[in-house]
Amino acid sequence: QVQLVESGGGLAQPGGSLRLSCVASGRTSIRVTMGWFRQVPGKEREFVGYITYNGGSTKYADSVKGRFTISRDNAKNVVYLQMNSLKPEDTAVYYCAAGTYASNSQDAYYYWGHGTQVTVSS
Repeated sequence: QVQLVESGGGLAQPGGSLRLSCVASGRTSIRVTMGWFRQVPGKEREFVGYITYNGGSTKYADSVKGRFTISRDNAKNVVYLQMNSLKPEDTAVYYCAAGTYASNSQDAYYYWGHGTQVTVSS
């Protein structure tokens, strides 16, 4: 089992930045890809990006490419989502997830955090 806890959400102004963290505990020796997803009430959960276990590969949704960056520190069992140039449409609950292969499909991820709210508003 792997437990994931997100933090760092909150209120940001348009054009501002936030950094989300996702701390993993439990069987953290598993070589997992870490993904970030987000969900707005009434809509499907959507892919934001992922990073492979060794950090050698990342992929982002077109909507966040160039603004968001995912990184990880395996020694600390932490994955980060740096969000810059935030837009009101980035408002959502953000979830981190762990899976054994890199994919933009949520079906590939079997451990999920409970999410952290990000609100972008002036």
